[in-house]
Amino acid sequence: MADDSGYAVREHHAKVFDLPALAPVPASLYPKDATVTRPERWILRTILDVLGHPPFAIALWNGEEIRAFGTVARSALVIRSRAALYRLCLNPHVFLGELYARGDIDVRGDLGVFLQDAFRAYETALARRPYLARLWRERRPRRGSEEASRAHIRHHYDLGDGFYQLWLDHAAMQYTCGYYPRPGMSLEAAQIAKMRHICRKLRLQPGETVVEAGCGWGGLALFMARAYGVTVTAYNLSKPQIEYARKRAADQGLAERVMFIEDDYRNIRGHYDAFVSVGMLEHVGAAHYRAFGSVIDRCLKDHGRGLIHCIGRNQAYRVNSWVEKRIFPGAYAPTLREIMEVLEPHALSVLDIENLRLHYVRTLCDWLARFEHHAERVGGEHGEEFVRAWRLYLCGSIASFTTGWLQVFQVAFSRPGLNDLPASRAYLYAASPPHADLGLQ
Repeated sequence: MADDSGYAVREHHAKVFDLPALAPVPASLYPKDATVTRPERWILRTILDVLGHPPFAIALWNGEEIRAFGTVARSALVIRSRAALYRLCLNPHVFLGELYARGDIDVRGDLGVFLQDAFRAYETALARRPYLARLWRERRPRRGSEEASRAHIRHHYDLGDGFYQLWLDHAAMQYTCGYYPRPGMSLEAAQIAKMRHICRKLRLQPGETVVEAGCGWGGLALFMARAYGVTVTAYNLSKPQIEYARKRAADQGLAERVMFIEDDYRNIRGHYDAFVSVGMLEHVGAAHYRAFGSVIDRCLKDHGRGLIHCIGRNQAYRVNSWVEKRIFPGAYAPTLREIMEVLEPHALSVLDIENLRLHYVRTLCDWLARFEHHAERVGGEHGEEFVRAWRLYLCGSIASFTTGWLQVFQVAFSRPGLNDLPASRAYLYAASPPHADLGLQ
């Protein structure tokens, strides 16, 4: 498993997964009624059989372990009560996260390795037994109306700038996939490389105007203005993020060239040379893709270009129910076909598609390492259940991208009549033009 520079990603994230293994659960923590019935053993062995004999065991509340015949367990799912077992069997999409966050289930061994094995096993089981998708149904994502979108943003992004500053890059506070074209790059370098990669795909020139839908803490907007000499109008629904971004713009002397607007993408006004959206289409909702495309069509000049960067899938599937409920309400990761529903109605031409899946594995591993470094502080501020939930979310995301359950798409596009196009992709990797990267270390 290698990225585009040819070096192994596995070596990088194996170090992150090398967390202290959980010790066997002391007998004193098991419930007094430690009986395990024969039907319960049969249920668990049947589940392991359906999952294709995965390399993990199931440790029960009486200390007994059940594993698939002929397998060597690399980890164990510890179920601490009969109630937890039945909830897990009812729908693991919902209850695995809930039970883990509360400590009603745990993992002995490496959490990341267990999740990778579980995801691969579940994918195998779905291919052999499609009815499981109906039996263990993912919940429907919440609607993406403007009012609902504001609530979803508050739920996730308004946890406090201080929380995200602990584990995101220090330079630009980018909460999206980094880009690691060279071995040994830091998270900060990878996020700068990602922003530069996007700007090159957009072929930004000094004096042009750019609109950004969903700007986070403003890192990309400020980078585009500072390094490429453009004027940026950036929209975001999170009041704390907008306030943070405006302060950074003032501190960097860019307040006159970058305007941060606290508003919904549907209310974008004006005409621009370039449109960019990084990590926001996941929050738009499939029912609103045509409306999203209409916004792009309305604001893009005749010679305009654009880029959409988002988490996606190879096949249509709902976001994990627990993640949608607790972490990212309203989220949906589209397929490439569904992304085309944004562009096709307006005859926007696709110029380039790139998948950065393994780059997100490395990004998440860097995030997880920093999160674990500050886990005690996070627990003191938010509680242990919050720490366990976010640990599971980060480890689960790593497993999702490692196994190919999730993808990361960058889709560059333009108006159909634009003929001033490069003859090759060499411009993406050539030395920076004279006007670019000004003032960057």
